[in-house]
Amino acid sequence: MHRQAARRRRRPGYYLAWNRESFEEGAARLVKQGMIKGEQDLYIQEFIRGVPAYLQYFYSPVTKSLELLGVDRRYESDIDGVGRIPARQQLGAGGEPSYTVVGNIPLVLRESLLDEVYKIGESFCRAAERLVKPGMPGPFCLEGVYDSEGKFTTFEFSARIVAGTNLFVDGSPYSSLLYDDPMSMGRRIAREVKIAKRKNQLSKIVT
Repeated sequence: MHRQAARRRRRPGYYLAWNRESFEEGAARLVKQGMIKGEQDLYIQEFIRGVPAYLQYFYSPVTKSLELLGVDRRYESDIDGVGRIPARQQLGAGGEPSYTVVGNIPLVLRESLLDEVYKIGESFCRAAERLVKPGMPGPFCLEGVYDSEGKFTTFEFSARIVAGTNLFVDGSPYSSLLYDDPMSMGRRIAREVKIAKRKNQLSKIVT
């Protein structure tokens, strides 16, 4: 149930299950704790083994261009510390991991993955424009996991500036490829406002 954990990492109420028995045990424990009334209150989501990656984009409706401005991963307590404990001690420790975010780590992807990164972002922008007018102007983040085959599975999106952009106050390796100036997400937003105002297209970037 890692996907649910990702959305609700700041509060309890999720657990990992690998068969019917472990699912029912976890549900019974939550019922006993008064957190749910029964199994019908649970959401089952697939756990994908791999590396969490958070792709930070900026879409300009003025120039109709998509930019990748940074990538990071979250460091979550106490799940990211479990791997430092031998398996025997892990089995005896008990309890459920919290997935509470304690920090962000910059990430540079393999170059072979970048083509798909842009295709995913472009598909998201087209879907947003089709489903929720006027679409997705400005910053947004696609959050997902890269598996052992290098496949990216998105489990959530953030239609805003995300915490990981704080790593790139002076820009990232990706923004440096696009701009000669240090380009934080905040500065990119300010530049978009100036461009839209100069072209008399502010209505395209505000809602």
